[in-house]
Formats: sequence, structure tokens, C-alpha cells
Amino acid sequence: MENNITKPKLTPIILWIMIIGSGLVVANNYYNQPLLSLISKEFKVPESKVSTIAMLTQIGYAFGLLFIIPLGDLLKRKKLILIDFIFIILSLLGMYFSPSLIWLFPLSFLIGFTSVVPQIFVPMASELADPAKKSQAIGMVMSGLLVGILLSRVLSGFIGEYLGWRAVYLIGSVIMFILWILIYIFLPEIQPNYKGSYSGLMKSITQLIKNEPVLRLAAFRGATGFAAFSAFWTTLVFHLEQAPFHAGSGIAGAFGLIGAVGALAAALVGKVNKYLSLKRIIFYSIIIMLFAWGFFYQFGFTYWGLIIGVILIDLGLQSMHVCNQTQIFALNPTATNRLNTVYMTSYFIGGSLGTYIAASAWEKFQWNGVIAVGVVFTILCFVSHVIFTKNQK
Repeated sequence: MENNITKPKLTPIILWIMIIGSGLVVANNYYNQPLLSLISKEFKVPESKVSTIAMLTQIGYAFGLLFIIPLGDLLKRKKLILIDFIFIILSLLGMYFSPSLIWLFPLSFLIGFTSVVPQIFVPMASELADPAKKSQAIGMVMSGLLVGILLSRVLSGFIGEYLGWRAVYLIGSVIMFILWILIYIFLPEIQPNYKGSYSGLMKSITQLIKNEPVLRLAAFRGATGFAAFSAFWTTLVFHLEQAPFHAGSGIAGAFGLIGAVGALAAALVGKVNKYLSLKRIIFYSIIIMLFAWGFFYQFGFTYWGLIIGVILIDLGLQSMHVCNQTQIFALNPTATNRLNTVYMTSYFIGGSLGTYIAASAWEKFQWNGVIAVGVVFTILCFVSHVIFTKNQK
């Protein structure tokens, strides 16, 4: 009870730092997607090889979620965040100064590994918010994170086209330094929830996986949904380079603005939940994702078809994502970081798998191969939800 009494309040300025900070930090993971074509041209290597950069960033993120995020229950969170930021900045500067392609692979992994701060902010917002406003706080921080994912492509696409791909990472490092200062000044310190060793903390994650079927299902839905999502976004820049588009990285990045429409709409999930159960919202969200792939298949060689598909796939995935996290945070309020670790690690392992398989499918079968990958992952998501929530209300 003492921790609850002494815990700081979630003031508007703290919430907005979390919202904006989540978007800016997670953007580091997605700068590379519109830049892959530019990188492949500079180093004169196939597009399928530079796609490894996107895959390694997502794998790094998954490892960061697994090994860094649980520390949010064990250590003081503000201190953890500030130390982590130093390594984010160094990783981004490393990309800027990288002398050869081979350096981009470990540096991409490090960017993903360190850029996990948003997944400390999300449970932190849940803990600091008033009980009646928890879902609203989660939704707002998630909105910042989702918009950051999408708008990062816009920023990197345009900067890459006019200033070169390296400039993206230099600007990103400056943004991170400014954010570090704001966090140092305004973010409150929160005492840890877990008393014990790091090894004990990691073992407790295994117990959560064993004992919480809701967590297992949410993790699988998240992994398969994000695999399909990543399959599309990783290969979009290659698709747009070809006929009939013949577009550059700037246009590919601009699609992030369109996706932001779907992401912002997903922020309204909390209001929809007053009328529909989370189970039903997730069901309809996956159906929306399947419709998106239908648009990509039928009209994927037109701008309007891609635009509608992008709005649908972002709306569907992000709505399901918010519902998944709302469900898992309700399982154990004293283990929010560890619950989030399980969910988000699965989520980004799925994303890296979708990226890898889609890049291979693109090389052999082009756009139709990507469609097939996306549809298969989305159907797996749908079937798991229907089967394992059969007895839920």
C-alpha cells in the first residue's frame, strides 16, 4: 500500500512526454524501411540483402524487450530510461558514420535493442493513472507510439530522398538528445515493484507464460498480426519502385501519413469498449486486416487501392494491439513490465519473421508473394482468436 500512496500522479505534462517520447523513440526502428532502396544503391547490393537491416532491427527490439523491459519492475525506471537513451544515441550516430554495409547490421540490431523505452512508458502510464482513466492513458501513449511508427517512414523517406539516408540517423540522434533532457527534467521516479534478483525476475516471466492463457493468446495474435503488417511495410518501397508507380523513397514514406489515419482511429478503442467486448473488437479488427489484404491483391497496382488497404491494415492491427495490452495489464498490476515483455517480445519476433519471409517472397514471386505471406499470417491470427476465445463472452 505504501507504494501506491507515494506514487506520483500522472499529470498532463508527464503524459505528453510519454506520448511524444514513445513516438520519437519507436521511430528509430522504422527509419530504415523507406531507406532500404537508397542503401542498396549506395553499397551496390541486392534489395533482399539490405532487407536484413529491417529484420535485425526488429530482432534487436525483441531482445531488448526480453532483457531490458523486465528491469522496469526491478530498478528505478527514470534512471533505467536515461541510461538506455545514451546507448540509443550512440547507436544512431554509429549508423551515420558507418563506413560499410557490414557495420549496418550490428548497429541496426543495437538500435532495435535500445529503442524499447516506449514499452516502459506504456505500463508506467497504466500504473500512474487514476483507476478510471487507465485504459485512456494506455490508449493515448499507444497512439503516440503508433503514430511514431508511421510518421517515421514519412520523415525518413523525405530526408533520405533530399539529404541522403545517413542524415536521417544524424537528425534522429539530435532528437533523442533533446528528449533525454526533457525526461531528465520532468519525468518522475518510480520505485520498483519487484524485490529480488534479476534471475528470479526472469524466472517469474516463465511462470506468467505458464499460468496465463490470456497472455499466451494475446502474444500469438500480436505476433501473427504484426508479421503480416511488417510483410507489407518492408516490401512497399520495392513495390512502389516498379511499374506503374516508379516512385522513390519519399512517396513510400508518405504512406505513413495515410497509415496514421488508421492508427489514430484505433485510439478510440476505449470508447468502443463501452458497447462491445474486447473479444468482439479483436474479432472485427482481424476481419478488417483481411479486407486490407483483399484490397492489396485486387487493387495493389493503383494508388487508391494501396491507400485504402493501408488505412484498413493499420486500423485493424492497432485496434487489436490496444485490446491485447488492455487485457494483459489487467492480469497482474504488479507485473505490468513483465507481462508487456512477453507480449511485445512475441510481437516483434513475429514482425521480424514477417519481414524475412516477405523479403524472400518478394525476390521470388514479387507482389503476389507478399500478399500470400500477409494473408497466411492474418488467417493464423483469426483462427487462433476464434478457437481459443470460444467460451469467452
